[in-house]
Amino acid sequence: MTIPRMSLITLGVNDLARARAFYTRVFGTAPTGDNEGVAFFTLPGVWIALYPRADLARDISPALDPALEPTTRSFSGITLGHNVGSREDVLAVFEAAQAAGATIVTPPHDTFWGGFSGYFTDLDGHYWEVAWAPMCEFSETGDLRFKT
Repeated sequence: MTIPRMSLITLGVNDLARARAFYTRVFGTAPTGDNEGVAFFTLPGVWIALYPRADLARDISPALDPALEPTTRSFSGITLGHNVGSREDVLAVFEAAQAAGATIVTPPHDTFWGGFSGYFTDLDGHYWEVAWAPMCEFSETGDLRFKT
């Protein structure tokens, strides 16, 4: 039996070219390969795929109306997390995200759990938390883990 893991997160986007440029700037790396109609960013532990929102809705079910899905002003109940190695790294990611057009929702701040984090939304309203957690570290392969 294999260990369950998240391997791919697909974000429905309204403008693929614009989203690709945004994430290239925020991640500091270009998408992997040249795939028509989708962009894949290979990150340690997980891939992020950008796919047109209407196409994604049709892929899920022909009965799903993409016009009724969450807009950039709603909250779906899901956030994406990006943990980094220091407070300075949190600030650097926020600076890159804001320069790429992100909306800062909650600026980085000291948290009740002892870390440092904040939230922004990307160009399509997906919420991202960028956090430094002093109780965590990264493995040699970039996987997040609790300190032992």
